[in-house]
Order: sequence, then C-alpha cells, then structure tokens
Amino acid sequence: MSSSELQIKKKPSWLKVKFPSHQNFFQVSNLLKEHNIHTICQSAKCPNISECWTHRTATFLILGDTCTRNCTFCAVKKGTPSPYSEDEASRVAEAASSMGLLYVVITSVTRDDLSDGGAFLFVKTIKAIRLKIPLVKIEVLTPDFNGDDEALMTVVAAKPDIFNHNVEVPESLYPAINRLNENYRGSLKVLERAKEFGAITKSGMMIGMGESSEDILHTVSDLRRIRCNLLTIGQYLQPSRNNAPVIKYYSPLEFEQLRKIALDFGFEEVEAGPLVRSSYRAHRMYTSFLETRIH
Repeated sequence: MSSSELQIKKKPSWLKVKFPSHQNFFQVSNLLKEHNIHTICQSAKCPNISECWTHRTATFLILGDTCTRNCTFCAVKKGTPSPYSEDEASRVAEAASSMGLLYVVITSVTRDDLSDGGAFLFVKTIKAIRLKIPLVKIEVLTPDFNGDDEALMTVVAAKPDIFNHNVEVPESLYPAINRLNENYRGSLKVLERAKEFGAITKSGMMIGMGESSEDILHTVSDLRRIRCNLLTIGQYLQPSRNNAPVIKYYSPLEFEQLRKIALDFGFEEVEAGPLVRSSYRAHRMYTSFLETRIH
C-alpha cells in the first residue's frame, strides 16, 4: 500500500466523533422512523449526526432518497427514483413539530426526472411547516432545478428565510466528481438569480480533494461576485471505497485561516471547520447573521 493510500485511510484526531449515547439521539431516530422521513444526515453519512440528533435537529430530505445524478463525492443512493410521496410535506411538518423545531432545513435529492426538478415539493413543504409551526424559520438547500428559472422563482417566492445551493467543490475539480464544468457556472447562476429574486443566499464547498489554494480563493471570489451572503467550508470525507479519495486533511487552524479570508472577501457569516457541512449549526449561523446585520 502506498503512502498516499495510507494518508487517505487514516483520519487525524480532530475528525473523531463521539458515538451516540444521549436519549435525544434515539428519540429523534425513532420519531423519523415513525413518520417515515428521510434525512440527509443518514443518506449522506454525515459525521455530525450524533451531535445534531442529540440536540434534536435534523436536515429533512424530500423527494425520496434516490438521486438521478452520479456525483462521485456523495454517499446518497443513486439510480432511478421511486415516485414521490404525496403526503411527504405533511409528514415532514409533523416531524418538525414533534421535534419542537423553530429552525428547519429542507433539502432534497436531485430529481432530473421531474419537470420542475421537484421545486413544487419544496414550496408545498415550506407551506406545510409554516402552517404547523407559525414562528418557524426555514432554510432550503436546493438542487439546481436543471437551470429552470421558473422553478427556482417558485421556491424563492415561498420566502424561505435562507436559500442555500452548494457549489460543492472548486470548478477545477468538477471532472473529478463526475460533473461538467458548466454545472459549476450553472450553480453560480442559481445563486445569482435567487439573489435577484430577493433571497438571502448561502453556499458551501468541501475541500481536501486535491484543490489548490488558488482554486479555493477563486471559488470564494466567484461567490462574492454574485453577492452570496453566507458560506460554509468543510473537509471532504470519503464515504466509501467507491467514492473519490481524500487527498488532504486540512487542520482546524487552516480552516480558521480560510474563514478569515472569506470574511475579508465580504461574506456576512462563514462557518469553516473539519466537520462543517452545509446545514451544520444552521440556526446558529442564521442568528449570527441577523446579529451582524443589526450591528
């Protein structure tokens, strides 16, 4: 086995997470099973699942659990999706209410098989949650809807408090994750149009797949050029042997340096760290963002 392969397999100490033991974790797990709800926490093998579920938070995954694309960084199941469930929005709203949530994050698999990419179910879910929890704040983390402006507009018109769409990795790495370079520009366009429609925008990227410092800065610059408000930067972790390998593990100090750089570029709030993910501590980030605007 080569030294590079050893580097990929051995995680540094700062990436170790605690095994779930708190009763809240198991209560959330049972509640999600009861309502037959998918979460990105499970589908994407998120390392923060123990922390988040212990604090009774979760990111709801709508439109089923099967993605129509085949990106090599992602652990979400891929293939031909089953028909979406007509009552999914109401089940998510019921689960969010049962968990006592006042900040809800909704994401989805990519559904290129649907005419609007599933935008209608984002809208339906937003409305169902607000009906069930009137004081709720909602963040959506959407796919690109195949560049469909009308689909995007319907989601923004439902007035989520935060509109999140990830660029995922720097543009130079798109071929490595089985995406076309034009998809990167498409993602920037989604964020740009969402901003034009009046949304507060957020994006995220993973690092550690072989990008250069210049690649990271180029991505940060691209996102600020389209006036993206919020940014998350996290360490890519290889979810299985079938996924793209980790090339570098960034230290917590390096992430803190990247956070400061991104703030200097003009982002209003930045979360950067080895375990940071798109919706990690999303409520805290939203609150901090509001406080920054007030002051």
